[in-house]
Amino acid sequence: MAGPLVGVKILEFTQIIAGPLGCQLLADLGADVIKVEPPSGEPWRLNAQFIPLESKTYMGLNRGKRSLAIDVSKASSQVAIHRLVRDMDVVVINYRPDVAKRLKIDYPTLSAIKPDLIYVDNTAFGREGPLADRPGYDIVVQALSGLTGAVGKVDDHGQPLTGPAVADTTTGYALCAGTLAALYHRAKTGEGQAVETSLLINALTIHLSAFASIPAADGAQRDGFLNALQRARETGMPYSDFLKIREQMLRAAAGGNVYYRCFLTKDGAISIGALSASLRAKVRAAIGFEHNRDEPGYSPQDPAQVAIDQALIARIEELFRAKTTAEWDEILTAGGVPCGSINFVQELLEHPQIVANQYAVYHEHELAGPVWMQAPPWKMSKTPPDPTRASPPLGRDTDEVLSGIGLTASEIASMRAEGAIL
Repeated sequence: MAGPLVGVKILEFTQIIAGPLGCQLLADLGADVIKVEPPSGEPWRLNAQFIPLESKTYMGLNRGKRSLAIDVSKASSQVAIHRLVRDMDVVVINYRPDVAKRLKIDYPTLSAIKPDLIYVDNTAFGREGPLADRPGYDIVVQALSGLTGAVGKVDDHGQPLTGPAVADTTTGYALCAGTLAALYHRAKTGEGQAVETSLLINALTIHLSAFASIPAADGAQRDGFLNALQRARETGMPYSDFLKIREQMLRAAAGGNVYYRCFLTKDGAISIGALSASLRAKVRAAIGFEHNRDEPGYSPQDPAQVAIDQALIARIEELFRAKTTAEWDEILTAGGVPCGSINFVQELLEHPQIVANQYAVYHEHELAGPVWMQAPPWKMSKTPPDPTRASPPLGRDTDEVLSGIGLTASEIASMRAEGAIL
């Protein structure tokens, strides 16, 4: 085992995506992570099982951990958990407040057992407010937070056009970062503490400046949008129709956007990212067109300019459809334009850039065999992460963990007999 967190012990009470990802990142960094699961397995382990008690979704979020299969609702299990906590540095949890208290794994209970404990807590909507006690998943938080509406991820039938679970994923990184910050504070002061994050705050963070309100910068645009939204709701306009209005408003605000967008090509699609005047000039030179986008007086709201921009967009879209993605990649790259072909994730495992940077790692799973997955998101010259173990089969480490806190073989057998452990 390598990594800067070697010696740090973490007890994980999480499931699905955000918590498991955050703890997997900590395991990648060398922490000894003990994942607590019910004897039947956590829900993501049971999701689309391809062999009994193993799923691809679970295996992608729990590498490098040990599995403790224990029924935390039983008194004998709670005694064992409390003994285990004395030896832990961090507890990570995503249970509702009432559940954690009922199971005697809430912060007041555990910090009384170990005063310098770091207790990292994740919820869907935060601990306060009218939604505090509601369960929530990525799709629900994306909807409430505006992420779904921001990209129009609902089709004409109301079906969600789901993509990556970005609220969950960013929350996983926040859990990892909060843990690292608390460990640093404890190293300086000896103090433990409670750390809290939520899917909602991380979803809002993804919006960046779109969530911010700065009247001097965006007051008129924001008011115009909110007024249009209110009229649509008052008149009973279908949601899909309002999305089209919103798209028109976005296009108008963007002006002649041929510089930061995707284009369909003869055999696929390609993206361009040119956000500065110098890069926009390179786009014009590489493709071969003129445009007054960076000249004094340019106004994307001026009707005459709108007509120029719309004609330009149509012409450039037609140009892109006349060549292949590879041809455009060569042309744009030669011209110094940031660009990239639009790929599907299934084709990236052997992409030369992925291979060159060792961004995919190989594991041998005890039950499933060969596993390839994304590497840790860091490279470190002194303490390199070294994820050598695949996700654990359910309860693989139960006896080892319990004997490690002093339980005898007969005590472990007694817990197993009463159904407290797998």
